[in-house]
Amino acid sequence: MRRVTTPSDEREQLAASVDVVLPCLDEAEALPWVLRRIPPGWRALVVDNGSTDGSADLARSLGATVVSERRRGFGAACHAGLLAATADLVCFCDCDASLDPADLVPFTHRILTGEADLVLGRRRPQTRGAWPPHARAGNLALARLLRRRTGLRLRDLGPLRAARREPLLALDLSDRRSGYPLQMVVRAADAGWRIAEYDVPYRPRTGASKVTGTWRGTWQAVRDMSRVLAEKEAGT
Repeated sequence: MRRVTTPSDEREQLAASVDVVLPCLDEAEALPWVLRRIPPGWRALVVDNGSTDGSADLARSLGATVVSERRRGFGAACHAGLLAATADLVCFCDCDASLDPADLVPFTHRILTGEADLVLGRRRPQTRGAWPPHARAGNLALARLLRRRTGLRLRDLGPLRAARREPLLALDLSDRRSGYPLQMVVRAADAGWRIAEYDVPYRPRTGASKVTGTWRGTWQAVRDMSRVLAEKEAGT
């Protein structure tokens, strides 16, 4: 059940500083829609991860702050954005128009009111093709491994999420590939964070997926994330 937002809640959200990290690799087609959906007063941090389609220049022209990260990898782009952030709250969102950054508003509310320390978006597909079967299967396998490792009963490990910046930095995240989102959850759980899920619409992405668009890409992501779990279990 979603909590009713009051005028005082809205004032609290407007007073909070929020940066939205948007890892970007050749997303010029999706960028205008994504940046239009950034809530008023929030800052968009587009992390260009080697785009060749003009994404960086387009993002600047649309008012976003652009961070360049030459090291390829989803985790590398996300962490570069986290390091560049200055706001109290940091959100993460894919830059392919499959997720709406405006849906992050209730996430930040739950952080500000102390209901949770990390809020994750549970993706709810809006069309049959929004979440391919191989990507869904990979996500399910990882959720089961995560439950075994941490006891968390999460149903999704999606990229839409929010937390406070300083505690995120203190997690000392080290993965720079597809394991970054899972490492964030595992280390947060180990640190005793309260982790919550929030349902969000999930739409077909714009353009070709860089990670989970194929079986090969999905299982590479699963291998990356499985390695994160193994490293944590070994105490490394």
